[in-house]
Amino acid sequence: MNSLRKMCFIALFPLCLNVAWAKDYTTLRFGVDANYAPFESKAADGSLKGFDIDLGHSICAKLQVKCIWVESDFDGLIPGLRAGKFDGILSSMTVTPTREKAIDFSNELFSGFTAYVFKKGSGLSADVASLKGKTVGYFQGSIQEAYAKAVLDKAGVKIQSYQNQDQVYYDLVAGRLDASLQDALQAQLGFLNSPQGADYEISPSVESPYLPSKTAIGIAKGNVELKALLDKAIQALHEDGTYDSIQKQHFGDLNLYSGK
Repeated sequence: MNSLRKMCFIALFPLCLNVAWAKDYTTLRFGVDANYAPFESKAADGSLKGFDIDLGHSICAKLQVKCIWVESDFDGLIPGLRAGKFDGILSSMTVTPTREKAIDFSNELFSGFTAYVFKKGSGLSADVASLKGKTVGYFQGSIQEAYAKAVLDKAGVKIQSYQNQDQVYYDLVAGRLDASLQDALQAQLGFLNSPQGADYEISPSVESPYLPSKTAIGIAKGNVELKALLDKAIQALHEDGTYDSIQKQHFGDLNLYSGK
C-alpha cells in the first residue's frame, strides 16, 4: 500500500470505500453450495435462487460490481477461498471459532438455530438420550457435524455425514436415517414444506456451544479492505429497507437478523 493510499485509508476511511477500494473490485466472486434451500438452490432453468443469492446480488448492486457465483461442495468452500478461487463465501456459513482461525468474516447476515427432523410419532426428541442407538445424518462440513462428533457419537448415537443436505433428506425418507440434524429454518421452509416432508416434524432447538447461530460472509484472512466494503453494503441494505424486503419475500414476518 503506497503512502497516499495509506493516508486515504486512515484519514478518510468512510469516504474512501467507494473511491479507493471499489476500484479494486469490478466483480465479486462468491463461493456457494447450491443445495440448501431456501437459502441457496437452483431454479428449474439452472439459475441460482434463495435468500443468500438475493442478498449477494443486492450487496453487489450497492458496491456497483458484478456478482459471479462459483459453485462448490460446502466442505470445499474454505479451501477454495484460501486458494483464491473466489473472493468470499456466501453460503449460509455459520461463524465458529474453528473457522475464524482459517478465515475472516463480515458482519452478521442472519442467525438461526439447529434442530432435528424425524418422523411424526417416532418418539424421538431433542434429548440425546432418545437418540441412543439411532442413526442421525447431517451435512458434511457443517456446525452440525462438529456437534454430532463431539456430543452424539459419544452418547451412543450412530452418525452419518453427507455431501449435501438433499442427500440427508433422501436417506431420511428412504428409512436409512432415523433423524436429520440441520438449521431449523432451512428444514421448516425447505424439506418440511415439501410433499416429501409431510410425515415429518421438527424438534425444539438444540442448545450447545458447538452450535453457534450467527451466519456471515467468509473472507480471506487479513482482507480488511473487502470486509469494510461488505460491512458497509450490509449496513446500507438495512438502512434503506432492502434487507427487510428480501427477508419478507422469503420468510414472511420472521426476523432472522439478531443485530449482534
